[in-house]
Amino acid sequence: MVESATLSFRPLTARNGSLISSMPSPEQPATPAHAPAQRLLDIRSAVKTLGNWRALDSVDLYLNAGEVMVLLGPNGAGKSTLLGSACGRIALDSGSVSLCGQNPRTSPEVRSRLGFVPQHLAVYPHLSVRENLEVFGRMMGVARADLDERVEEAMSWAGLVGRADDYSGTLSGGMRRRLNIVASLLHRPDVLLLDEPTVGVDMGARERIHEMLRRLRADGLAVLLTTHDLTQAEDMADSVAFMVNGKIRLRGTPEKLIESEFNNRKELKIVLRDRPGDSARALLQSLDLKPAHGQVTWTGPVDGDSARMGELTARLERAGLETAEVRLREPCLEGVLLRLTGEELRA
Repeated sequence: MVESATLSFRPLTARNGSLISSMPSPEQPATPAHAPAQRLLDIRSAVKTLGNWRALDSVDLYLNAGEVMVLLGPNGAGKSTLLGSACGRIALDSGSVSLCGQNPRTSPEVRSRLGFVPQHLAVYPHLSVRENLEVFGRMMGVARADLDERVEEAMSWAGLVGRADDYSGTLSGGMRRRLNIVASLLHRPDVLLLDEPTVGVDMGARERIHEMLRRLRADGLAVLLTTHDLTQAEDMADSVAFMVNGKIRLRGTPEKLIESEFNNRKELKIVLRDRPGDSARALLQSLDLKPAHGQVTWTGPVDGDSARMGELTARLERAGLETAEVRLREPCLEGVLLRLTGEELRA
């Protein structure tokens, strides 16, 4: 479903009492605030075992004010366990979590500085938009004297004023996601954690959600989110952390991660019709290609342009390899992930 409603934002009041400016139009994107880094979330040597699975294996991760970090990795990598530990819902076997200088597991008061948006929608379908926000506001300790104003601000910020009295179950997926996000902001948190905030929504709704996250970053919130959308991660992340088998394997800005893997060269992706034999596999490895998808897909950095692809394809054919696809493209996070894990992200 394509949403016809447009976002209309009114000023919000930050925790410190200052006004948060209204969302700029898509033609005038927000510019992140340039302020000294303040570490709001600090996870050190985190270990968590669930049954026989080491969900977190000595994880170190930190998040600064005004930073959007995107946590990437295949299903089962431990991303949701890490978010659950960060907000104090999951107890670590060892290691530590510091949220605004306190342990969220043992200090309930610090959890008032945290907003959490789960992967599965946490709104009441038989309550209206306004009623949902009132309920969440009361649960998060918003003073009754402030609640009405906070609810009105949240609906305006999410572009839902015109749907205030509609049951949330009648909203589109993107509108429900926006409702879920602003519900988590009613108590003015400093840190926002989101688990797959754009899953199941159309491209237009996805971009509106990311506009909201950019505005939050510009206003000083620390935002940590998981996603399977590598393009969106590349577009909006200040930093990216790749998580594999309970470990943080890579971390950095999207640009630096791509540069470190491909060194300003093009990315070559080859999809074979069958798994290669020993001699063909040796040829692919000699080209600095790494396997994915059970050695059917190979990817890596190459010099040259598309004019050389015919020569390369002929060389592969002489080695007995039948190709389904040979693609030369600008490198991206998908290529980094393929070379790191041997698989793509799947929702």
